[in-house]
Amino acid sequence: MDVRELVDRTLHGDPRAIARAISLVENASPALREIMSGLAPHTGRARIIGLTGAPGVGKSTSTSALVARLRGRGTSVAVLAVDPSSPFTGGALLGDRVRMQEHAGDNGVFIRSMASRGHLGGLSWATPHALRVLDAAGFEVILVETVGVGQAEVDIARHADTTVVLSAPGMGDSVQAAKAGVLEIADVFVVNKADREGAHATVRELRQMIAHVDRPAGAWKPPIVSTVAAKGEGVAELLGRLDEHAAHLRSSGGLEVRRTARAREEIEAITVRALRERLGDVHGHSALDKLADAVARGHTDPYSAAEAVVAALTEAG
Repeated sequence: MDVRELVDRTLHGDPRAIARAISLVENASPALREIMSGLAPHTGRARIIGLTGAPGVGKSTSTSALVARLRGRGTSVAVLAVDPSSPFTGGALLGDRVRMQEHAGDNGVFIRSMASRGHLGGLSWATPHALRVLDAAGFEVILVETVGVGQAEVDIARHADTTVVLSAPGMGDSVQAAKAGVLEIADVFVVNKADREGAHATVRELRQMIAHVDRPAGAWKPPIVSTVAAKGEGVAELLGRLDEHAAHLRSSGGLEVRRTARAREEIEAITVRALRERLGDVHGHSALDKLADAVARGHTDPYSAAEAVVAALTEAG
């Protein structure tokens, strides 16, 4: 199908067109700019919820349980699950998550795995564009499940309206990750597998950590929800807390602030990518070799050399 047809069918929620559009996004297709232009007027309506946490805390199970609850309300849901990349093919290692296959036959649910392709922060570089595709396709809620790499996994806060950080008893690494930075991005904390020994201690530790974070007056204080996602226990409370945070964002103006910041990040990422591509064209140029040789010999410094490259790119533009 041509781009115009692809955009039209995506806007009408055609699963094949949505999948095709996301594939073009992942592969940085030359048609990407035209696709995004066609979808842009129809974005900004979906509620984006990110789920992150260390491996083994039950992110996929929790995501699946949330999907079931949201579908019980009649809410259409898309799931974007970012998986580690295969070092051989570059594709997602896990494919569509096995635990979410119970929703595969539901027309109100769209599930897609994306390969991180070595991108740090627990997401794929294409995640913002894929979110735009799903938003324009009319999904009311988009759940983004990150790779699960621990303390480096903070990118999700820049792409989600609400960020859920999961931990589990007996997994000290998940709480250590929170201490190292993930704590600051959480809007809701979840202690999953709460039927295990040590769950109360994990909740207590998180509560103490939250208490030591300075927040301005009127700021949202992240609640802690205990769940046993595999049994569906505590999921209704979790969804209620997510609704409360959404209401807080709307009433405080925080939603507009987050979405504007998200758009800024997206523009910057596209700009940097374009500059890197143009820099790649300079790599084979003899001028760059001469500059590198001059730096290596101490005849000039790398900052001056970089300024010369920037000047060359600007003149070429």
